[in-house]
Amino acid sequence: MNAQIALILGQDGLTNGAVYALLALAILLVFTVTRVLFIPQGEFVAFGALTMAALQAGKPVLLVWLVAAFAVAEAAADLLAQRRRHGRLRPGWRWVARLAYPFAVAGAVYALPLAELPMAAQAVLTLAIVVPLGPQLYRLFYQPIAAASTLVLLIVSVAVHLALVGLGLLAFGAEGARTRPFSDAQFALGPMNVNSQALWVVAVSLALIVVLYVCFDRTMYGKALRAAAFNRAGARLMGISPVFAGRITFLLAGLIGTVSGILIAPITTMYFDSGFLVSLKGFVGAIIGGLVSYPVAAAGAVLVGLIEAFSAFWASAYKEIIVFTLIIPVLLWRSLHSHTVEEEEDEA
Repeated sequence: MNAQIALILGQDGLTNGAVYALLALAILLVFTVTRVLFIPQGEFVAFGALTMAALQAGKPVLLVWLVAAFAVAEAAADLLAQRRRHGRLRPGWRWVARLAYPFAVAGAVYALPLAELPMAAQAVLTLAIVVPLGPQLYRLFYQPIAAASTLVLLIVSVAVHLALVGLGLLAFGAEGARTRPFSDAQFALGPMNVNSQALWVVAVSLALIVVLYVCFDRTMYGKALRAAAFNRAGARLMGISPVFAGRITFLLAGLIGTVSGILIAPITTMYFDSGFLVSLKGFVGAIIGGLVSYPVAAAGAVLVGLIEAFSAFWASAYKEIIVFTLIIPVLLWRSLHSHTVEEEEDEA
């Protein structure tokens, strides 16, 4: 390996690591606020990439009907909850808006010349289709069992993941897809050429991370989520709705996953089940951060991307094994530097 090859591998590692960092932050955000280890995070990556590819090909996007079906189920669940709580049905404008939204998007999908739209419009339409799945999943599968143990929430996440993979196969088929790159330009940087698509990925990832930081630090909604993450019981006593915190957190997770799918779709061919492996590498970064620290999780995800890139050069057949083996020393180190539950109970 010479310096030029090392720089090329470093570029690939940073590009992949930027996407893994986004997914690590999403997984960490959902876990800290709702105690849900969100395994279906990868489905947003796959659905975002495949939806964008379908729009560019001018094909009908069947996923919009899944969003519509979930909206109907969500509306029915809300009405039943109101009837049990108040003894009568009280549908409001928010209920009507959530129910009408997916059908309005479906009308736009079937009315617009999808393949002729600008790429920015296709990306916005992709976000409009896929992102609403986040709060819908929370309302239908997690909100009713929000007080359950972490193990029960994990089992539900596995079930939701498997169901979404099957629905993804039904909506997109078994064929892979890749989208057009945002830009084909090449820039000379010393002894190597920098792909503009890689710059797009890193720039958009950094911009999204900065926006999330500003929102969490400066806005009321962000402060409410931070309070729910630090102390759920205290946040509830201060009037912060755990339902609101859960819905907005899953909305952000859906947004981050869909943007990640749009970013990596021009780089790699995506299939209906490809998202799980991508999000699992983000999960490794979150584990490195101990499912607590956002900066360490992001740095760990970038490290995962670099190790993956260099492993592909030295031992391409074992690159996945090398990446996921990173969890073992991290977990061993954390187990040696933390007290177990039994020790804490004995000390009490």
